[in-house]
Amino acid sequence: MASSSSSSSSALYRISNLQNHISPLEATNKLRSIVKISPQVSEALSNGRAVVALESTIISHGMPYPQNLQTAKEVESIVRENGAVPATIAILNGVPCIGLNEEELERLASLGKSVQKTAGRDIAYVVATRGNGATTVSATLFFASMVGIQVFVTGGIGGVHRHANQTMDISSDLTALGRTPIAVISAGVKSILDIPKTLEYLETQEVYVAAYKSDEFPAFFTEKSGCKAPSRVDSPEDCARVIGKYANKKLNRQAGILFAVPIPKQHSAAGNLIESATQRALTEAREQNVTGNAETPFLLARVNELTGGTSLAANIALVKNNALIGSQIAVALSQLT
Repeated sequence: MASSSSSSSSALYRISNLQNHISPLEATNKLRSIVKISPQVSEALSNGRAVVALESTIISHGMPYPQNLQTAKEVESIVRENGAVPATIAILNGVPCIGLNEEELERLASLGKSVQKTAGRDIAYVVATRGNGATTVSATLFFASMVGIQVFVTGGIGGVHRHANQTMDISSDLTALGRTPIAVISAGVKSILDIPKTLEYLETQEVYVAAYKSDEFPAFFTEKSGCKAPSRVDSPEDCARVIGKYANKKLNRQAGILFAVPIPKQHSAAGNLIESATQRALTEAREQNVTGNAETPFLLARVNELTGGTSLAANIALVKNNALIGSQIAVALSQLT
């Protein structure tokens, strides 16, 4: 079990003490363990400052050590440089942590894939067994909502997998977004997925979807997917107004928001190469019977191999860009509210 820190170095909150920040999610009442909030995140939330939630699966499963650690630190630095406080979320020794210090980031990065990839359904198990869990989008949404964080940055969300009509493989990220009033900033959905079906499913879940400075929904590694975006926003202030008291919060909407930010142009050129590699990786996954939560890490790793590292470089670039835009949105929201 992790050692407890002094009150000056960390803030420990029981669920019963988070009444001012808990969303209406009934699930939070079932989690009776302790949530550890870093002092920086705790202070920012108490003072109404901008906070940006960050997932941890990209650290443990997204790239090798020490590149994963370096990227995590750089993403957090981008958030800070743009006026917000980063809150990387993970479960360490059974303790959900909202905001990681350098030692915790190092530990998570060095453990890599030995850390359990933790979706919303897995939270209770990882906590009960005092395990280590890297949170996916759905689990990060859960913990961020619990403490009142309204903006969450990730690379790309999960979605409806290709051939889902045969496998029924649909990411829990989508249903979590449908019941969690948080704004997610991503580069759309991962290009290994079925984007048109994912957009249809998000509509079914009543998730507001808008492309950032574009009329077309991005396809993760490329700026365009061929799918028209349901809506468009053109500035952090536009996004903040959608999230803020004049829209989602004031209307007490319980569904989430997805702001899809296209990958920077200079990293979008390799999109055709990456799509070709994706098709090959999908074929290999089916031949090797790779399914469930093992499929996405397998596909991303294989695509990276087939593109000679091009896809990983593009992935890192889009995550950093999302962190920049997400931080600006969080700051605009804090000023609005």
